[in-house]
Amino acid sequence: MTIDLKGRIALVTGASRGIGYFTAIELAKAGAHVIACARTVGGLEELDDVIKAAGGSATLVPFDLSDMEAIDRLGASIYERWGKLDILVANAGILGVIAPVAHVEAKTFDRVMTTNVTSMWRLVRSLEPLLVKSDAGRAILLSSGVATNPRAFWGAYAMSKAAVETMGRIWAEEMAHTPLKINMVNPGATRTAMRAQAMPGEDPETLPHPSEVAAKILPLASPETTDSGRLFVVRENRFVDYRLPE
Repeated sequence: MTIDLKGRIALVTGASRGIGYFTAIELAKAGAHVIACARTVGGLEELDDVIKAAGGSATLVPFDLSDMEAIDRLGASIYERWGKLDILVANAGILGVIAPVAHVEAKTFDRVMTTNVTSMWRLVRSLEPLLVKSDAGRAILLSSGVATNPRAFWGAYAMSKAAVETMGRIWAEEMAHTPLKINMVNPGATRTAMRAQAMPGEDPETLPHPSEVAAKILPLASPETTDSGRLFVVRENRFVDYRLPE
């Protein structure tokens, strides 16, 4: 299935490496102009080179998601330049530390929640007016399997991703009367720096490359996607429904 995103504006956070990096490339190859956001300037410049070599285009926005005022300015800048936003891929996130809940330092917990949850809410607040101006706005929020299947020692990260999924589901209900579709993504264990941090003894060659995950995420950005408020499981390549506890 060929995805045509010509003329569409896509914003990707955490675009300097991993799943965000390769998703940005996929979006650009499909014809979207990519607004690539990340803290690492070198990674963004490398991404820009790859996108240009593939015949695509990008705007680089280096900033830290903990800078809430910068997120607000980002929305204003997009409005001034393009007047709308068609696609949001909210990918950026941090692991924090793998440790018992009671052993996580307060500053680490706060940093995880600020980066993974508060900044996500701020993005929604800043970008929703732009996404609803699109004829087929699409928001893709990256989550994790531990959001719905909690694991010991993954406390702060799992809590943050559970919050992201709840936020996305609420947002999708609120936007049900608009063309905007909002879905969450569980990429599964992937060959990324975050996974290596969490599982240092694991052989990365046994895991899917982030480019494989990005290729599965791309169709969710298409105007043809009609699902909203659901969880897309990359390993199964399908949407699943949320259910009440049994």
